[in-house]
Amino acid sequence: MNAVVSAEPIGLTPAAEEKIRTLLVEEADDELCLRVFVTGGGCSGFQYGFTFDDERNEDDSTIFKGGARVLVDSLSYQYLVGSNVDYKEGLEGSRFVVNNPGASSTCGCGSSFAI
Repeated sequence: MNAVVSAEPIGLTPAAEEKIRTLLVEEADDELCLRVFVTGGGCSGFQYGFTFDDERNEDDSTIFKGGARVLVDSLSYQYLVGSNVDYKEGLEGSRFVVNNPGASSTCGCGSSFAI
């Protein structure tokens, strides 16, 4: 059974909520969610990843906020607690980013971090 989280381990900015909701509507798949995860690698030791996923694992936490659906796996959960996901559009293009107060350092592009 999936863990449904009422007190979110991660927050979503209004820009992230809107973009996730828009992308989910475009795909017209009621099972689709944005998966936020952490993997080893990157110039600072860990890196954030984002993908759309229509399969939920037994140990996933599911966050529902304003029509946006987000999945976080149990291993990534510990690194993401207290973080906020934002959606940015700028000179580098458009992308989801994580603002993580638990990171001791981040790289210049903001996609990798150290604890």
